[in-house]
Amino acid sequence: MIVGVLGAGQLARMIALAGIPLGLEFIFLDPSIDACANRLGEHLHGDYSDPELLAQLAERADVVTYEFENVPAEVAEFLASHTQVHPSAEALGVAQDRLIEKSFFHDLDIPTPPYAAVDSLNSLELAMTTIGYPAILKSRTQGYDGKGQSLLKSKEDLNHAWELLQGVPAVVEAFVSFKREVSIIAVRNVSGEIVFYPLSENLHRGGILRVSECSANDPMQKQAESYVSRLLEKLNYVGVLALELFEVDGQLLANEFAPRVHNSGHWTIEGAETSQFENHLRAILDLPLGATTPVGKAAMVNFIGGLPVTEELLNIPNAHLHLYDKAPRTGRKVAHATVRAESTEQLAELIKQLSALADEVDDS
Repeated sequence: MIVGVLGAGQLARMIALAGIPLGLEFIFLDPSIDACANRLGEHLHGDYSDPELLAQLAERADVVTYEFENVPAEVAEFLASHTQVHPSAEALGVAQDRLIEKSFFHDLDIPTPPYAAVDSLNSLELAMTTIGYPAILKSRTQGYDGKGQSLLKSKEDLNHAWELLQGVPAVVEAFVSFKREVSIIAVRNVSGEIVFYPLSENLHRGGILRVSECSANDPMQKQAESYVSRLLEKLNYVGVLALELFEVDGQLLANEFAPRVHNSGHWTIEGAETSQFENHLRAILDLPLGATTPVGKAAMVNFIGGLPVTEELLNIPNAHLHLYDKAPRTGRKVAHATVRAESTEQLAELIKQLSALADEVDDS
């Protein structure tokens, strides 16, 4: 069985690492010559819209998936007319545009922070009379890891923030005073079987995820499952889907969803009975889904910009290092570590040790 993957970054790499023990082979389409997944399968080097490469991928892959949501939706539509593509082009199209995404949430009665569409400085100024300060201005498309975003603290910030976006269509969102940020990862296979992972409690800094901790038996679990189930059913979704949420006054508000495996689910590699990567493959191949039961207390720490000293990290009890085979660069995710513990207190101490190593190499 051959799985085609649009993109060959670290998420594609971890998908392949989960699939090789299942006897799967991989073909990656990626424009980067040194994409970090290309050692784990065949690398079709070129643009995502290259007709010859797409024809090769469609002819040879039994199923195609993707590792990030900035792949053009029309590429997924073309491939779907020749082979199986999961998740669908529709899911990709919704997730690519923040305004469409938020309208989609509201159609499904999934609450969000207040927002407004803006396409000029004048419309931004008008929107702020109802949104209020502070707020966040975000480009409608092509944003991730804090890119294409500006914090608006007062009217004096509007001109500069709009100039940074260079006039692209945007949305402005109220900045909510949240208790915490969480995400839920759900999986649905072709036959409609659905499983949920426990909530992940997430810590961001500079718009980039730093720490995710499994929150088993979380009081917000059922509410999160209700929201994400609506997305899965409406989209007839197949694969892993991650929904990011804010907890505000005992209610969850949707931030955005990712139609793919997700950074906040990396703890599942060693911290769950079945990782999100293996379950994604099971889902798109219509295999029975694996158990999502946590294995002890589990968490993940990202390494941004630089790599830790391997010996120092592996000296931390129950820590597992995952290098991405990517050159260090400012603001770039180059590795992560997972860790498990018997108790919440032990886990907190291990996260502290890992985070100290992450801070030493972080140049973002």
